[in-house]
Amino acid sequence: MILQPLVPVDGALPGPVLTEIAALYSTNHAFFELSGDFPDPDRITVEQVATALADELAHDGAEVLLARSAGRLVGLAATLAHHPDPASEDPDPWIGLLLIDATSHREGHGRSVATLVEDRFRAAGRTGVRIAVLDNNPKAVAFWESQGYASLRRAKDRELGRDCTVMRKALDTL
Repeated sequence: MILQPLVPVDGALPGPVLTEIAALYSTNHAFFELSGDFPDPDRITVEQVATALADELAHDGAEVLLARSAGRLVGLAATLAHHPDPASEDPDPWIGLLLIDATSHREGHGRSVATLVEDRFRAAGRTGVRIAVLDNNPKAVAFWESQGYASLRRAKDRELGRDCTVMRKALDTL
């Protein structure tokens, strides 16, 4: 599996890649029903995905990473080099979103993408990584716990005020 940064070309996301990403989002209607990120999780459009990705990339230090296995897009990770609130004293980078093609769930892609993201942070000298997991998504909480993340605190997410659990994993140095 490889991770490739999503890089806008002349300020826009490449059409074919955007179509692939929209298809990936569309497989995850159950997650988007829980998150409320899209008005109709069963009809996610390319335009909505383009807007969501632009919003992700608008944060300073943000990166969207595309995960490919055998050339096929199997997942996506959105990361932040630091907490988006400049007043925060949080030293860790964040995983803002880990999305795996729902038709490929339970094949190890989520674990692989999470490990690759952690490896990138570790190589950059970071000592931990955080994620805010929606409380109404117990499968996600269980996944992150199985990856070695521990709950730090309860919080509201910054975008929609949803209940979530902030989790952290210490990263050993290479």
